Amino acid sequence: MSVYSMTGYANASAGAVSPGENATEIARSASAGVQVELRSVNSRFLDIAFRLPEDMRSLEPALRELIAANLRRGKVELRLSTQGDAGSAWSQPQTEQLNALSRLESTVQNWLPKAAPLSVQEALQWCRASQPALRLDEPALDAARRAVAGLVESREREGEKLVAVLMQRLQRLRELARDAQPLVPQVVARQQQRFLDRWTEALEAAGASAQSVPVQALQERAMTEAASYAIRIDVAEELARLTAHLDEIERLLGQGGEVGKRLDFLIQELQREANTLGSKSAALELTQISVEMKVAVEQMREQVQNIE
Repeated sequence: MSVYSMTGYANASAGAVSPGENATEIARSASAGVQVELRSVNSRFLDIAFRLPEDMRSLEPALRELIAANLRRGKVELRLSTQGDAGSAWSQPQTEQLNALSRLESTVQNWLPKAAPLSVQEALQWCRASQPALRLDEPALDAARRAVAGLVESREREGEKLVAVLMQRLQRLRELARDAQPLVPQVVARQQQRFLDRWTEALEAAGASAQSVPVQALQERAMTEAASYAIRIDVAEELARLTAHLDEIERLLGQGGEVGKRLDFLIQELQREANTLGSKSAALELTQISVEMKVAVEQMREQVQNIE
């Protein structure tokens, strides 16, 4: 299953349905149609906005259902516009229309002899107004279906790019974790010895040898404190958890589907482990690794924000 981005764009158009069989109506339907544009960006939930002409508002429930059936997250805007040929405003009038108009004009002039005859423009306007309206609902839904399919494909292509970037960052974090692993026991041992040396120096400066406390008891106390200190600065557990989170992220990316929210949670956990590594670090080498980890995790977080 693929990983989908929440960012994408698609459009589609469809021609109007001819209401009749005559040549004029077929020509009108060929010159008219609808255009559907879909844009989407990242969002915590599915947020749909419509930009529809007033005479197409009745399609909003069907369009909303269509989008919700194919998308799970993202801020989606659907823009629908109608289009037509400007020349179709003065399409060829039909014989029956002109006959009917002539009869009406004669009737009016019989009752109102002073009434002015109809101009050519008025006759064309009347013929156009008497033409049946083009049906655009079905073409609009058809264009919307194809636009949604195109948007899904666009989000899938973008998702593939996001996965490639995330896998690169995963590899970098694994390298940093491997670099840190051998440093941990060395740093712990070095800091533990330094702690014992300072403990001894402090006891000698305080004249502890002249006190009644046995030297062996002081040494045991020093070892206990040194062990406690070593536990506080040991980051092996953080590295183990970080590696486990990386494994889970890689598994989710391979699984695909709606993994954005789970990935977002795991990125927060990675950030926590990297912060803990930096706060517990007792050596410059581990501090530098922690900083690089934070940079890589932040880069991953920016990408994960766009995954559905």
